[in-house]
Parts: sequence; structure tokens; C-alpha cells
Amino acid sequence: MTIKKIVKISLGIVVFLTLPSLLFFGFVYFKYNEELPTGIAGPQADSLAHNMLEALNYEAYKNTNYIEWSFKNRRHYQWQKNKHTCTVRWKDYKVQLHLNHPDSSKVFVHNFEIQGEQASEHIKTALGYFNNDSFWLVAPYKVFDPGTERQLIPLDNNQQGLLVTYTSGGTTPGDSYLWILDANNKPIKFRMWVQILPIGGLEASWNNWTTTESGALLPTFHQFLFLGIKLNNVVGK
Repeated sequence: MTIKKIVKISLGIVVFLTLPSLLFFGFVYFKYNEELPTGIAGPQADSLAHNMLEALNYEAYKNTNYIEWSFKNRRHYQWQKNKHTCTVRWKDYKVQLHLNHPDSSKVFVHNFEIQGEQASEHIKTALGYFNNDSFWLVAPYKVFDPGTERQLIPLDNNQQGLLVTYTSGGTTPGDSYLWILDANNKPIKFRMWVQILPIGGLEASWNNWTTTESGALLPTFHQFLFLGIKLNNVVGK
């Protein structure tokens, strides 16, 4: 087989594999992409945020000391919320994560503790996993976190949404989420403007709730485009 024919076949394979992805991305971009909206900050936005927290029994969440869950059955968490620690497990790794002092965390591979640069990389990975996966679990309770800004956004049918922007903290500061609430101020979905996604305004559902032993309301599933984000074995006490 000549080099010219090999190159031609290789290019054909690349086009075959990438063209559907490009077409799909283009379809999603032109169908869903939206600019980040701007609204009104101040007491009205804060009032709506407080109403959302009340609908989700924020006092019960605040008094919840322990939360356990699995993220898509890939990563597993045992979060001692009152102690600011969390055991994170994935594949053959276990990190006993100190959320306020990550450098004090301990790392285990195949149940053997490791240290040094390799441990630091696994701590960084575990912290990134925790920030992402816990957000999908407790995001509504974080609307008054330090560094957050809230705006009231007009929606269709004379409704109002709550836009929350995280100006600091977490893994990707600057991300924004527009909460859509039902008539009882309970979240049913949000729209995202986040660094990790090239398309702004994509929606994810927040309507598969479970009431934990502690009384806090936590989700068990999110619909995101054609995908599902499953949160298994959700426990709060």
C-alpha cells in the first residue's frame, strides 16, 4: 500500500469520526447557546434566594453533619460536613480529604499510603472531583456562599429566575447558574454559563429529590441534554 493511499485512508477515518461530532456540536450550539443575562441585584434577588432555601429546608441541611453519595457510580463520597473532611474513592484511590487544609490530606493507592508529589496530584484530583460532584448534590444551598452575587432575571410568563455567579472559590470561579423555580420556590432546573462548557445557557433538571434522614432535600438524578447524571446511595444525617 502506497503512502498516498495510507494518508487518504487515514484522513477518511478522521473525517468519519469527527464530522458527526462537529455536526452535533453545531446543532447544540445554534439551538441552545445564549448570552449570560443581566438582571437586578439587591434585596429582591436575595429575598428570592431565601425563599428557595426555605423551600428546601435549609435549616435541616445546615444541621446535617454527614452526607454520603456516589457520582454516576464512578466516585464515592463520605462527607463529614461538620468536620470539613471527606473520604473520596475512585478506582484504586482513596483520599481522606481535608477541605480547609488540603495539604493535610492523606492518599492511599491499593490501601497503601503514599506521599510526596504523587500524593499531591491525587489530592488535587480529589478536590476537583469533590467540588464538581458535591455541587451537583448541594448547589441550591450554596447561593449565599462567600463570593456569590445574585440577580433577579425576568423570564417568560411574568416569572423570575435567580442568577447566581460565583466570583471566587471552587475550581472554576466566574461560573454562573440561573435557577428556575416552581410556584413554591423549589428549583426545577438551572441554566449554566461555565468555563468547562463552550455553550452558554445549557439546562440541567433539578426535580428528582429525596428527603434524607436529616430532613434535607437532595437530588438523585439530573437530566442534561441527552445524558443523565445519576447520584446513587444518597444519605444525609
